[in-house]
Amino acid sequence: MHAPQRHRPKNAKCAFPALLPALAALFASLLAPAPHAAPAGPAPPPTRVEVVRDTLHGVVIADAYRWLEDKQSPGTRAWIEAQNRYRETLMARVPGREALKARLERLLKVDVTGIPLERGGRYFFSKRRADQEQRVIYLRRGPAGQDEVLVDPHPLSADHTTSVSIVDVCSDGTLLAIGTRQGGADEVAVSFLDVDSRRELADRLPPARYFGVAIKPDRSGFFYSRFTPAGSRVYEHAMGTDSTADRLLFGEGYGPEKIITIELSEEGKHLLVSVLYGSAAERSELWVMDLARGGPPAPVAKDLEGFFFGAVAGDQLYMHTNWQAPKGRVLRADLRDPAREHWREIVPEGANVIEGLSLAGGRLFVNELENVVSKVRVLDADGRPLGAIAFPTLGTVGAMNGRWGSSEAFFSFSSFVVPATIFRYDVATGERTVWWRSQAPVESDRFETSQVWYTSKDGTRVPMFLVHRKGLKLDGSNPTLLTGYGGFTVNMTPNFSADAALWVENGGVYAQPNLRGGSEFGEAWHRAGMLGNKQNVFDDFIAAAGWLVANRYTRPGRLAIEGGSNGGLLVGAAITQRPELFSAAICAVPLLDMLRYHRFLVARFWVPEYGSSEDSAQFRWLHAYSPYQHVKKGVKYPAVLLVSGDSDTRVDPLHARKMTALLQASTGSDRPILLHYDTKSGHAGGKPVSKQIEDGADEMHFLLWRLGMTPAPAGAVAPAAARP
Repeated sequence: MHAPQRHRPKNAKCAFPALLPALAALFASLLAPAPHAAPAGPAPPPTRVEVVRDTLHGVVIADAYRWLEDKQSPGTRAWIEAQNRYRETLMARVPGREALKARLERLLKVDVTGIPLERGGRYFFSKRRADQEQRVIYLRRGPAGQDEVLVDPHPLSADHTTSVSIVDVCSDGTLLAIGTRQGGADEVAVSFLDVDSRRELADRLPPARYFGVAIKPDRSGFFYSRFTPAGSRVYEHAMGTDSTADRLLFGEGYGPEKIITIELSEEGKHLLVSVLYGSAAERSELWVMDLARGGPPAPVAKDLEGFFFGAVAGDQLYMHTNWQAPKGRVLRADLRDPAREHWREIVPEGANVIEGLSLAGGRLFVNELENVVSKVRVLDADGRPLGAIAFPTLGTVGAMNGRWGSSEAFFSFSSFVVPATIFRYDVATGERTVWWRSQAPVESDRFETSQVWYTSKDGTRVPMFLVHRKGLKLDGSNPTLLTGYGGFTVNMTPNFSADAALWVENGGVYAQPNLRGGSEFGEAWHRAGMLGNKQNVFDDFIAAAGWLVANRYTRPGRLAIEGGSNGGLLVGAAITQRPELFSAAICAVPLLDMLRYHRFLVARFWVPEYGSSEDSAQFRWLHAYSPYQHVKKGVKYPAVLLVSGDSDTRVDPLHARKMTALLQASTGSDRPILLHYDTKSGHAGGKPVSKQIEDGADEMHFLLWRLGMTPAPAGAVAPAAARP
């Protein structure tokens, strides 16, 4: 499908009278009281004000809570403790949390398995049993072999906050690279395990951000990309030597705003180096090292306007790119002579967006989005079509995991209320069998998933997925949770979510729009929601809320929003631009002070997406929407739960701390502004399942309370009559 056109309908004037009932309903709903009464409780703890003023491009910016940026100061630590006590005291007065926790336990305390990685007839994968806190790394010898434990992280920490992951496996399956992560930090330490002897080698990499570790086939050493203060750098390590002597191969001249990743070809002949121009990768470079011939990395794709993601098959490099093809295409270069004039187009740009490319069994698997619905096409090495892989419902297909020289591949499929299944795919016959299926207890046939389209502020048509129980009555009373992201080319496709399942079981509507900033419709869709166009993302989200109200799914008193990271920025913008439209909000690990964000942690990666206030033109658009700078005294803000933690080494938790203080001091409503600040959790991943359950119960407890909902019995679907 082509990107939605931005135009006013030709018959807009004639259609206007038909909108009057919906607009009247919307106006009336804005005046309707929330269907709940907040329990009396303590006032939020006071926060001292110390105003700091900056002048940026002639504009004076006042910040009353700059002192909260210092995470380690005694004052900040005492403030965090007081905020956590306040939230706990207030929420302890609200019934229903235990029922939510019990249901989440049933949904999350089930076996969980990752897609296997095959090497030398051995299958490596992570698995967490229902009675475990963290995933364990396993080995299976052959498709029907017994599962053997390789690495169990549970003994590594008393509170089970240490996690492990598979970083790489050598081509014959005899050497495993393990990533060990403390809490929720992005940094990992890398160690190496001899699979046959179960002996850990002396070679180690210290905790850092690694963008790839690749073991040589002969086990003589490995390559890795590590982020340093100067930027990403690629090194070569010889086994048995000190890592301080590792040889620098690539990266000099690239600053900390670039991300450099590596991938080693199956035979170990070529090292593929990718340079991403920020996290959104709207532009990238590809370099290749011929390890057999030696010599420095040689550029394959450089100085071109577009992203390039490569995969090597023998001497052929397949490149998924949007260069001169906004919806994506696949090019092929012969690595023996990769000059651009010899490139060949294997998969041309089509009506659908190419989301990803996988190589397995001598085949190309092209994962496409058709109106944000996953489609997988199978082609031969020259791009000739060999068929497609069909799926039972609207859902998301994970990338095909396989090897060019193998005869099998693995992929996953799930939807909002359809738990994940991992399939083993026979490349030669097209037959697929179930490798693993989640046993999460969800009665999927009691719910329906649909896709609707609505019109944003500037006339752009935007799709949105809706999930709810069958037979939903459109009377404006349904509690609705609207979630979104809108950035960094992230596609919001239907994935299984325990939160979504729990929400719809409790009689709610779960809504997920495909906001601009993602790449659901190609690079044009992404660019329409980045840099100076970022306001489009917020407009799309607000328009989604308006559509849900106008079409009588809900009303503002029963509408909640949630988002994390870039989605936290989205929530912050929504509540500061249209506070009257929402009853409650969860703003998790958010970016909120967009005038200072780029100064902290790895935020330089995001300047190509957002811009920087150091630039006068970019300052203007950042200042126009930055949520922290748009909180106003006396405005009746919705109830807000901000979520962050000390171990977030990606988005600095200072954003959540400062915004909590400012909203508490400014709001003109009696709806609470709360902070859930974890001193061990980070941005994403590594959280023990018991902690996932506790945090999920806390957030759902907050939302159900604010929307006047009573938790349904475990596993039941709340009938309409039971709703307030």
